[in-house]
Amino acid sequence: MSSFFLKKKGSAKTTKNKENGTAEKRKLAVTGDGKRQPKTPISRLNEEISSESDSESPPVGKKQRNEDEEIEETAQEKKLRLAKSYLDQLREEEKEKAEEDAFEKDLIAGRLQDEVLEQKGRLQRQVAKDFQPPDVADVRLLKGHKLPVTCVVISPDDKHIFSSSKDCSIIKWDVETGKKVCTVPGGRKGTEDRHVGHTAHVLCMAVSSDGKYLATGDRNKLVMIWDAATCRHLYTFPGHRDAVSGLAFRRGTHQLYSASHDRSVKVWNVDENAYVETLFGHQDVITGLDSLSRERCVTAGGRDGTVRVWKIAEESQLVFHGHEGSIDCVQLINEEHMVTGADDGSVAVWSVNRKKPLVTIKQAHGCYGDGALAQPYWICSMAALQNGDAVASGSHDSKVQLWRCSQGFRSMEPLFSIPLVGFVNSLKFSNSGKFLAAGVGQEHRLGRWWRKKDAKNGIYIIPLQKDGQERA
Repeated sequence: MSSFFLKKKGSAKTTKNKENGTAEKRKLAVTGDGKRQPKTPISRLNEEISSESDSESPPVGKKQRNEDEEIEETAQEKKLRLAKSYLDQLREEEKEKAEEDAFEKDLIAGRLQDEVLEQKGRLQRQVAKDFQPPDVADVRLLKGHKLPVTCVVISPDDKHIFSSSKDCSIIKWDVETGKKVCTVPGGRKGTEDRHVGHTAHVLCMAVSSDGKYLATGDRNKLVMIWDAATCRHLYTFPGHRDAVSGLAFRRGTHQLYSASHDRSVKVWNVDENAYVETLFGHQDVITGLDSLSRERCVTAGGRDGTVRVWKIAEESQLVFHGHEGSIDCVQLINEEHMVTGADDGSVAVWSVNRKKPLVTIKQAHGCYGDGALAQPYWICSMAALQNGDAVASGSHDSKVQLWRCSQGFRSMEPLFSIPLVGFVNSLKFSNSGKFLAAGVGQEHRLGRWWRKKDAKNGIYIIPLQKDGQERA
């Protein structure tokens, strides 16, 4: 009992001393110079309030809270947050890429489908309905050749026209200005050893689909290769035994096909300056040749009355009969269809799947002469808009006739004619279809049966006006 009271008494004393010490400390305050001063009652009150509220969190603003959270974020949490953000970004990029890939696949699939349809002849550009007869004042004549123009070709970009003539010269024209870009003059017979160029009538020419090479063929049995940009002579291919009458580059390549009056077709590799092979089959002089993307070409066999499709890879040929006269010109519309013209005055459209024409227009340019002596105008040249429904024919009736092929090429209807004076020896549509180039002369390109003295030897640029568009 006594010990209990002693402990209790000691405790009370200790507590009292502590309270006195604390109270004494509260009487002092620290000043700016480091000296302690007695505190005022207001200071004591503030301190009491502060000490009582120490256990409670002071209110903070939203901005301050965010800053505190950022400050309190550990390095591991920051890495985790950045990784999540990066993953989200990757997912968005993958999603966008997948959408772009799907769009590109659709475009590629559409293009491939169009190419397949083009090769099968089922895709037909319906452009002929937009053609309108041009005003006579809009038809331009480019003069520069001294003798009848025999052949013309248009560069792939439609900016230049190449022409050649019985005067043995080659001229490159600017379509927009109508001026000569460069000229390769013809030489006289007997100057072959020292003259760079042709010394005999040039009968045919072709330009590669990339516009790099120009090929020309003449009556001296020669094929000459030129740099299309500068008209610089590159190679000469001898080998034919008679006049070279047809030339065509396989589209997308530098493989060249040549046809000759020696009744053969030769294949050349222009890049390698090399001869490849010779194809035989025609029974008369070959008068025309054409080719597109496939490894094949088509030829007109003159008076043997045949059109032939040469399958180079298969080493075979298809033979077609239909015209009654000499087939003087042939042109591919697409990989499956072609158009021909003959000296019996007929124009025919063919399918490679049928041995007879799909449609034949007899006396396409009418007749000349009276009564029983009336004769049809010869078809001297044909042109076809690639993968389109427009066809043009030229004759010595001093006009060019435009035709429209129906869907499926089962019929042809005349659109309009364009008056030109002379033999229309060569016709070519521009790739865009905006204009037609015609090589005209006083004589037929293959002979001198008769002469039109009032004709001008030159190249006509015929604009094909379309609704809502400017003329070429």
